[in-house]
Amino acid sequence: MTRISLRDFRSYEAAELELGPGLNVVYGANGAGKTNLLEALYFGCTGRSFRTSDERQLVRHGAKSTRVVVSGADDDGVHELAVGLQPGEGKRMTSDGAPVERLFDVPHRPLISVFSPDRLDLIKGAAGLRRAHLDQFVVALWPARAATRREYLGALAQRNALLGRIRAGRVGADALVPWNLSVATAGVQLAADRAEAVALIEEAFARHAQELGLTGSATLGYRRRSDATTPQELAEEIAAKLDIDLARGHSTHGPHRDDLVLARSGRTLRHYGSQGEQRLALLSLLLAEREVLVEERRQPLLLLLDDVMSELDASRRSLLAEQLRGDGQSIVTATELEHVPGWDAAGVTRISVP
Repeated sequence: MTRISLRDFRSYEAAELELGPGLNVVYGANGAGKTNLLEALYFGCTGRSFRTSDERQLVRHGAKSTRVVVSGADDDGVHELAVGLQPGEGKRMTSDGAPVERLFDVPHRPLISVFSPDRLDLIKGAAGLRRAHLDQFVVALWPARAATRREYLGALAQRNALLGRIRAGRVGADALVPWNLSVATAGVQLAADRAEAVALIEEAFARHAQELGLTGSATLGYRRRSDATTPQELAEEIAAKLDIDLARGHSTHGPHRDDLVLARSGRTLRHYGSQGEQRLALLSLLLAEREVLVEERRQPLLLLLDDVMSELDASRRSLLAEQLRGDGQSIVTATELEHVPGWDAAGVTRISVP
């Protein structure tokens, strides 16, 4: 990304900023709007917020609408993404001036990932958060595979609805047979995609964790509920859970129950990691994903890091800053420039937020 322009977004009435291709340091006092700026960048690139599902909060108090425009360049030239939001009237997204339904389908949209204190829930929260993150990474790696997850969730929803009809006595259990196979067909492929993606980043995750000072042996793994390798095998396992599914009213077996497990010395960081260790693990995961995406897609990842330096000691700040000055574009917030080692190095862009 080379430029962002925003109007009536959160605390900003209007702002225009130029971004550098490497490490960008956004600095200013607490409450100056640093996090809002990162959120605007994310919103302009994805059409959604990483902080809230209530998009009315994005519109500056007293304003009727908000608009964010981000510009970037690739081998095909300069491109522009724009998102306009008027609560009650909907959202309008464009790519190079042409309306689009989803920015995720735009080929020149930058891959983007974000670290914020709230995102520690990805490490210590429910498994569903990690599954969703892993699925997003799968799509970033292999955009054509996005359909697999949609097919799985659609078939799963149909099966769950049918369970409700069976419990109500409207249809017999035999009606589930084709849906068991539909769920299993997409489910086997979804689990395989996830496992392949984890295999690509597990070595990089362990290395970044070690470099950032996470003590012990850091590991990343995909924990499956099923070892089935064919749709028929998984369909049989799903069918065997019928009594439990009917009792609970939903499907209890399949990759929608799997988990991405981050551990240190064999102990899960979700249950046994300190907040500092969980923070380092999240950073390691995002850095590993960036590294692999550059290798696999030949497309750098835009990495947004909010308030990442405040709880790191001096040595870990230096290690992280050194990695951020490598390949790819990153934007990190800080209250003081000195909190980001190497802030005065060549190629580092400094952006003051008054």
